[in-house]
Amino acid sequence: MTSHTFVGWQLSETLIDHEQLRDFVIALMKKLGAPEDTSICVADNLVTSNLRGIDSHGVGRLKRYVTGIREGYIVPDAKVDTVIENAVLANVNGNHALGQAVGVYSMSLAIHKALSEGIGVVTAFNSNHYGFAGYYAMMALDQGFIGISMTNSEPLVVPTFGRNAKLGTNPIAMAVPASENNSWVMDQATSVVPSGKLQVYERAGEEIPEGWATDETGHSTTDPTRVLQNLYGGTGEGGILPLGGEGEIHGGHKGYGFATMVDILCGVLSGANYADDVVWSIDNGIKHPNVGHFFLAMDPSFFGDLENFKSRMDDMIERLHQSEKADGETRIFVHGEKEFEEHERREKTGIPLDARTIESLEQFAEEFNIDLEFKE
Repeated sequence: MTSHTFVGWQLSETLIDHEQLRDFVIALMKKLGAPEDTSICVADNLVTSNLRGIDSHGVGRLKRYVTGIREGYIVPDAKVDTVIENAVLANVNGNHALGQAVGVYSMSLAIHKALSEGIGVVTAFNSNHYGFAGYYAMMALDQGFIGISMTNSEPLVVPTFGRNAKLGTNPIAMAVPASENNSWVMDQATSVVPSGKLQVYERAGEEIPEGWATDETGHSTTDPTRVLQNLYGGTGEGGILPLGGEGEIHGGHKGYGFATMVDILCGVLSGANYADDVVWSIDNGIKHPNVGHFFLAMDPSFFGDLENFKSRMDDMIERLHQSEKADGETRIFVHGEKEFEEHERREKTGIPLDARTIESLEQFAEEFNIDLEFKE
């Protein structure tokens, strides 16, 4: 057992080697009927999320996928198809596959188009939750490309001045290569927080900060259990607030606009469900959520020498690093920097997992007869 400080509180956590955890997820997905390539997509996405310190989208989400497969709205062995395409555009049918398989297929297609045409834009429909958005944006970095990835999700976010959730947390991710510095990687929900962050606080028995989410009256609450029960317990009341928080005074209407923009590109444009239709059900037959995604890969060398572009990115990053710091502050970060450093640290020391995630993994290990070992 190791005591590890994370997101503002002290937890007693168990460490696990990232390769062992990755092998465990692959084995579990295969036991559930997913082919090897799909299982690898799921495992790499979830474990990379944990490595980067984004525990809200790591292996703590496995139960969601196991449940979806068992209830039939996720089809583990589905084949992803390209419906229509030209030199730079494509629309992909996920056929209700695991979202990670749809995401890797779609972003790979966007990158392929960008290799020959300088840009590739791909939308996808009939998908499921695809993990953390930054994973797909970062796929473009291997080619020196800029990558963008977005997804809609089940209704968890209340519109500004609204009472009930109508939009997803609808993240936007963008990755841009640099030369001497780590790549610039922005990956953020268009809500104040993703739903997984509420679950992290609930698992820790902590209150959430004021302004993160609302109760059934449409006003802010600090009780994560109350919010999650309202969202997932069938009442559909309350929800997470858009980026900027409650009302307009801190720009909540701007987060609301960004969330709607993502839903237009991922849902309305692709042919996927959107707004409060992105839900699943097994009552009276299986209802698939029909999640939609948006991917873009762009070659910056079209606009000039690639190395010069990367050097200019370094210059921009260093200007931010070296700018005047607020009183009492010692460092200014750029997007993705903390995650790259956490990735390096956790590769060496192991990934910390909270007690509830450990319990869930151990139950799967016993049920499916899969080896699971933690660090001493």
